[in-house]
Amino acid sequence: MSGKYQAYPEYKDSGVEWLGKLPTNWGGVRLKYLAPIVTEKATDRRNPLGLENIESWTGKLQVTDSEFQGDGTRFIAGDLLFGKLRPYLAKVLLAQSEGEAVGDFHVLRPLHNDSRYLQYQMLTREFISIVDGSTYGAKMPRASWEFMGNLTCSRPSLIEQRTIAAFLDHETARIDRLIEKQQRLIELLKEKRQAVISHAVTKGLDPNVPMKDSGVEWLGQVPEHWDVLAVNQATQKITNGYVGPTRDILVESGTPYVQATHIKNGKINFDGGYFVTGIWSLKHKKSILKKGDVLVVQTGAGTGDVGLVSDSEEGYNCHALIILQPIKKKISGDYLSLVLRSAYGQSVLYSIRTGGMHPHLNCSEVKFVKLPVPSTGEQHAISEYVSDVIKKYADLMVLTQRQIQLLQERRIALISAAVTGKIDVRNWQPNTSPQAIEPDLPMAAEQSAEYRV
Repeated sequence: MSGKYQAYPEYKDSGVEWLGKLPTNWGGVRLKYLAPIVTEKATDRRNPLGLENIESWTGKLQVTDSEFQGDGTRFIAGDLLFGKLRPYLAKVLLAQSEGEAVGDFHVLRPLHNDSRYLQYQMLTREFISIVDGSTYGAKMPRASWEFMGNLTCSRPSLIEQRTIAAFLDHETARIDRLIEKQQRLIELLKEKRQAVISHAVTKGLDPNVPMKDSGVEWLGQVPEHWDVLAVNQATQKITNGYVGPTRDILVESGTPYVQATHIKNGKINFDGGYFVTGIWSLKHKKSILKKGDVLVVQTGAGTGDVGLVSDSEEGYNCHALIILQPIKKKISGDYLSLVLRSAYGQSVLYSIRTGGMHPHLNCSEVKFVKLPVPSTGEQHAISEYVSDVIKKYADLMVLTQRQIQLLQERRIALISAAVTGKIDVRNWQPNTSPQAIEPDLPMAAEQSAEYRV
């Protein structure tokens, strides 16, 4: 840890590998004596909670619309709910009220110990790693209480536990606020990226060019020298990939078979998971992909997502995707893809979806979508400009995500150091000054000049 925190004056060997050395005035006690397991069944469905209601590694409560089935274990305020299914997810909730733990939980009731301190101890990487290494069941690994209950945990005095818990409440909250800022920054970068794409493909790059009414309500004005064409006027092929069950056509190797899950951020990210035979692909040659084809997700949660076929995907086949093959003299695949990914394009595709709960796009509707079309030379310039901007924003988002990871690592390390006595916080006092900073935390992305856009 940073030199900002002091160590205890003296330590002793705990005799427990995951705890290491502990302050001399601390003890080590098995978990089952610190917090016995609760097995009382809930008699009514009041405040039911499942694993999806707990955020990994933070223990924060997440509200969902899930409806739970089956009997649960009754818990009260102060109890700890430990997610025993896939314990590597580190789901440990400190209950704030009475309720029912439904599903794969160990419900623990701390005795003469601070519940917050014990929650933090169970959220250390070391504790989670040991419990995860003990699980049984290959597909649905679970942690047994017999193993967990016999794990030795650190036990300082109750006063010291409360001080450590208060310290961690304060410091993790500060880290969480920085993480939230970075997450908001990523969302802002996504919005700005979308705005750049939308403006470039509907207004062009010259702010002084004369404009005209496009005749399309959602499109508004476009540069005076641009055409407005329907998709079927700018493409030589509009079709869709094979629609039907795949269980009898997929093989271990052969012709790569692109699916909706592979379409992301305007690209095709084939993961090598799906193949069909070359013979099958030739029998369905209408959906064999060519460089410059534009794919639109036709059905499901990603309906309307757009991907451009590159050199790498030429010759692949696809499943339930709309394929648009541009007339190169009129429109490039790059530019067509950008138009359909723009706010305008996405709005139009959304408006023509059918199916409500199961959204679907039909080729018969997509072909009438109107496109703002400049000359091929201007299309190329716009595509080059947007490509540079997208790369810039992508680089910024990668850097920001790295900041988030560093903050998350810092959070976990701070918890571990505090609950195992590697740092002495007995004299800690919260700094409530608005100007208070965290000097040994990574700099927030929005505070760094390289992040300004």
